Amino acid sequence: MKKLDTIFLSVILIIAFILRMYNVGTPLADLHSWRQADTAAVARNFSRHGINLLKPQYDDVSSIQSGLENPEGLRMVEFPIYNAIIAVFHRYLPITTITVYGRVISSIFSLFTISVIYYLALHEKNRLAAIAASTIYAVFPFFVFFSRLVLPETTAVAFMMLSLFFLYIGTKKKQIQVVPMILSAIFLALSLLTKPTTIFYGLAIGFLFIDNLRFQLMKNWKPYLFAILTLAPFIWWRWYILYFPEAIPSNSWLLTHVNTFEGSKEIFFRPAFFRWVFMERIGIAILGIYGVFFLIMGLIIKTKRQFIPSIAASAFIYLMTFQGGNVQHEYYQTIILPAIALICGIGIAGIVELPSKFIKKTFLYPTILIIFILSIAFSYYRVKDYYYYPKDLPQVSELIKTFTQPEDKIVTDRSGDTTLLYLADRKGAPGVYKDLNELKELGYTYFVTSNSGMKDRLKRENYVVLVENEIYMIVKL
Repeated sequence: MKKLDTIFLSVILIIAFILRMYNVGTPLADLHSWRQADTAAVARNFSRHGINLLKPQYDDVSSIQSGLENPEGLRMVEFPIYNAIIAVFHRYLPITTITVYGRVISSIFSLFTISVIYYLALHEKNRLAAIAASTIYAVFPFFVFFSRLVLPETTAVAFMMLSLFFLYIGTKKKQIQVVPMILSAIFLALSLLTKPTTIFYGLAIGFLFIDNLRFQLMKNWKPYLFAILTLAPFIWWRWYILYFPEAIPSNSWLLTHVNTFEGSKEIFFRPAFFRWVFMERIGIAILGIYGVFFLIMGLIIKTKRQFIPSIAASAFIYLMTFQGGNVQHEYYQTIILPAIALICGIGIAGIVELPSKFIKKTFLYPTILIIFILSIAFSYYRVKDYYYYPKDLPQVSELIKTFTQPEDKIVTDRSGDTTLLYLADRKGAPGVYKDLNELKELGYTYFVTSNSGMKDRLKRENYVVLVENEIYMIVKL
């Protein structure tokens, strides 16, 4: 990149980091706090007890997640690279909380993604596309919020983008250079370990190999080495966690179903799927309605080759595969954000390139700026509520810390949500999954409830009430 590009990118990165520091110190109780709490709990246990990547543990020791009792609180999902990074900083530089470290580290990884987006858009289109695409990822509210959560998605996306970057520069001279290819394989392996859903970007990886080797693809040894280096660690980890079925949450519903107040509902290729993902999420939350115009233009504007479209296709196939997960949870869209930013950047650059006989050049740039601002405003209107957290959760967590000991196991009635367990720094069950007497026999010592009917029952049955306010009650089992 030229000096001017370095200046543009530096300014964008500074703005991006500042935006991601908004509310960085608030309690971990915002949107999707239950999932963030699980991630943060693993990091906290690493920080306290030492980093054992083969035995990640969190606060839920019940059978709610997997259907099997999990007394050690093992958490066998993604390989805990992101959690370990947080733990290292918190353990050896304990100047702030696990939550703040998690948000800052996610934010820093998002800067790598922004940098790669700038580079790819610059070389596949032009400087305007690079500035537009990286700025969208840097400042659009949905991008900002979900790239600073205490979740592994942003780290995995950064690893994937770095993998694309190294393979891209390693294939620019119509030959596959070994060192960049190996670096690309390493980052891809890290990405798949951190979050397996990034594997869908393998389509873009495959494009780079095919575009470079053409008909020699099957005869060349490099793609085979690349596949071994990237897939072997992932396959090993997936094989290893099968030995801990109690630590693997149920996940089959992510493909076709959503959980509602009426129970599990199939959504696979139903109208509701397209409404929620393409209208509510991409159309309104991510692009603020008006930004959809840039996306549509980016999909039809020509680029130098089909690399950027292959990234878009990767994101689309991912959406079509994990339909349940993408409808149920907003953070599932973190995987597609680089593709959306790149396509929108290409779209903006393509609009500017349209001949004067089709558009009024005088109004072109002001119109693009207005659409950009309106997109941010409408997206922010939806996303601003994501930062909200119930003020009672930190308060009751302090009560739990006051009236219980660190070794006590508690039960909450939060329907599987582990946020209160994390805030209270206690292990236990995030839901009443058995009779209270049975839970007592399993070693649980306290019960925390906000249900008025349950409060009355506990009083009738003469449970010892430690504390009660207008919202919560804590009783001894």
